[in-house]
Amino acid sequence: MSEKSILNLIDIVKLEANMDINAFESEDRDLNDFLLKDAKNYSKSLLAVTYLLQIGDETVAYFSLSNDSLIKNDREQPVWNKINRIIPNDKRRRSYPAVKIGRLAVAKKHAGKGLGSRIILTIQNMYINESQRAGCRFLIVDAYRDALPFYQKKDFKFLTEQDCNDDTRIMYFDLKTV
Repeated sequence: MSEKSILNLIDIVKLEANMDINAFESEDRDLNDFLLKDAKNYSKSLLAVTYLLQIGDETVAYFSLSNDSLIKNDREQPVWNKINRIIPNDKRRRSYPAVKIGRLAVAKKHAGKGLGSRIILTIQNMYINESQRAGCRFLIVDAYRDALPFYQKKDFKFLTEQDCNDDTRIMYFDLKTV
């Protein structure tokens, strides 16, 4: 099945407490375990909302979102100066509203078919084009090291250099650039 035809078959549904989650296997065991064991509890506890990308009954990918903020770090003044330049002077703050991509995973058998890109576009659309109940200027993610090139291709920027040797790096995307 071609990349384009797969993308046309996908339904994006919010995970609900009464839904069954069929087997899901990405390259990352922690991401698999989150979906199968923790996602519903995060939702019940109002910590994150998980969305499933499905073709029929098969979950081909998922992502989880939660509220967060981009907070000024005085040790990273050059990055913060760059962020402040895009915000009008009278609106500058020490923190800005953001939504965090807490989890994002694609099933092994569907990797490389554009699903990750579809998820990023879906999230951007959710916070730019749909009516929101709260302001949100940035998307942020604690990206796994092997996912850094993916997020960089999607125009996410590193928030700090302090985490450059860590297993995950904090990255941000300005929704006003879309």
